[in-house]
Amino acid sequence: MKRFAALAAMVVLAVTSAPASADTPLEAVRARPAAGELIYFLLPDRFENGDPANDRGGLKGDRLKTGFDPASKSFYHGGDLKGLIARLDYIKGLGATAVWVGPVFKNKPVQGAPGQESAGYHGYWITDFTRIDPHFGTNADFKALVDAAHARGLKVYMDIIANHTADVIQYRERDASGAFPYRSRADYPYSRKGGASGAAINPGFAGDQDSSAANFAKLTDPAFAYTPFVPAGEEHLKVPDWLNDPIYYHNRGNTTFKGESARFGDFVGLDDLFTEHPRVREGMIAIYRQWIEDFGIDGYRIDTARHVDPGFWQAFIPPMLEAAKARGIPNFTIFGEVAREEPSNGYIAQYTRRDGYPAVIDFAFQSSVRAVLGQGKGTDVLAELFDGDVLYEGGEQAALAMPTFLGNHDMGRFSSLIRHDRPGISAAELEARVRLAHVMLLTLRGSPVVYYGDEQGFIGDGNDNDAREDMFPSRTASYLDNPIIDADRPGAADHFDPAHPFYRLIHDLAALRGAHPALARGRQVVRSYGDTPGLFSVSRFDPETGAEYLIAFNTSDAPIRGASVVGTSAQTLETLFGNCPAQVSAPGSVTLELPAFGSAVCRLIPSSPGTQITR
Repeated sequence: MKRFAALAAMVVLAVTSAPASADTPLEAVRARPAAGELIYFLLPDRFENGDPANDRGGLKGDRLKTGFDPASKSFYHGGDLKGLIARLDYIKGLGATAVWVGPVFKNKPVQGAPGQESAGYHGYWITDFTRIDPHFGTNADFKALVDAAHARGLKVYMDIIANHTADVIQYRERDASGAFPYRSRADYPYSRKGGASGAAINPGFAGDQDSSAANFAKLTDPAFAYTPFVPAGEEHLKVPDWLNDPIYYHNRGNTTFKGESARFGDFVGLDDLFTEHPRVREGMIAIYRQWIEDFGIDGYRIDTARHVDPGFWQAFIPPMLEAAKARGIPNFTIFGEVAREEPSNGYIAQYTRRDGYPAVIDFAFQSSVRAVLGQGKGTDVLAELFDGDVLYEGGEQAALAMPTFLGNHDMGRFSSLIRHDRPGISAAELEARVRLAHVMLLTLRGSPVVYYGDEQGFIGDGNDNDAREDMFPSRTASYLDNPIIDADRPGAADHFDPAHPFYRLIHDLAALRGAHPALARGRQVVRSYGDTPGLFSVSRFDPETGAEYLIAFNTSDAPIRGASVVGTSAQTLETLFGNCPAQVSAPGSVTLELPAFGSAVCRLIPSSPGTQITR
């Protein structure tokens, strides 16, 4: 009966998610620049289960062997690539133009101390960098995904890791608590075994600052801080095989996520690659070049970018762009995760200048929107954010391609963050604040990222595992009891409702972006802001015609009436979203009336046809 039910579910899925017309020319997809894409980010395990036969990844035994336990938020739930393919029309219907797929490489199924085990359902514990995790399908399934997405006009961005692998390497030494605290380069230099007073090793090695092959040929003993070893039976677990040698790892114990350890330490035991080593650089370049060449993907989102040395990225990024160009992908997208939760882009911008990243995920945007909608800050926070766009390599033009977002799989959903910032907030006010945040996301500069489930009103319990709910019918108790914004659907149902108000909101705004290039790729100029909640407005300009659009927001919980600067040639306004006044108040000024948490998108019409509205 269970087998029959599973087959029946697959039939229903196939019928209800049948592909729509899918005939977009591949050249048209690849011709689109990175700036202006609307990106949908998902974790395959939590999205849709298209093939229950691979739920256990071909492994046998209990959950500690297979990693599969849909009742636990920390284990595999069954989502896979076939399920994602079946739901591509849902994603396209939302208005997305690109799909960012969480890591799909083969992972260590389960790791963790006894009683603290969890599974690699999220994809960040890689053992085989050349193969799709069997829980998700096969390499052929991934190629089918890329082809099916391209046929629908969707780009595919892979989530990749070069900072670490799964936790395989162990250390002979540990402290009294059984942990492996970080051991610094000063206290445990490369030249001594187990500390500054230990026996001499690695003679002539000049340290990690010199990444030449000649220098690293002198690093022969990895036991400078701890004595690393690979447990019996796992000597060849990692693929390619060179990844199994401890000499290619930092081996300094667990990071504290601060100071030197942020770059050289293990993330909760994950084996931290010695990215300064030329063999590591050569190997990682070969791995990720191959995925471009074999599958024709459109971009890489790179995990834990700030925890890797700049020299690695300077060596890594150009070959990726070159491989893509040779494959006929002229606009290959690369953006790094530089997790820094503060409303300033000064820190993250350095990765575009020093490390050579074309773009970084815009944590500063996320933090700024949270500050004005969750923490009661004035709208000058947003003005200061956009003033900082000049800091990126390429300046304000480059900022148009920075992926902006509201929440994610690590920090939690934006709705959860607002509830945390404003305890006791009513359901109606939460909906209004989250709705306004999405209008900001889809109309302000950048390439917006919608985190899966946000379009269905998901409200998670917190961050990490608590923000990774199932889109298909869940069996996880802590997900089943979650409230949902503006919907009354049981947690055990699926969540692919194109009638949900947030799905419709994003769809409508995506359509507006498609019809008016100014909202997707247009230059942005900040107009009005203040040091308290209230009016924030910007103008965006059509990249071809120069036509001006005024976008205004009210971040306060009361209606406002206020003036915004506009181009002096504007005379009348056309409402595209919300409510706009019919005409300007005076040359260069327009009076706006916005409800609490309201917004408006207006096209400005000059006094004389053909007149370009001036800044």
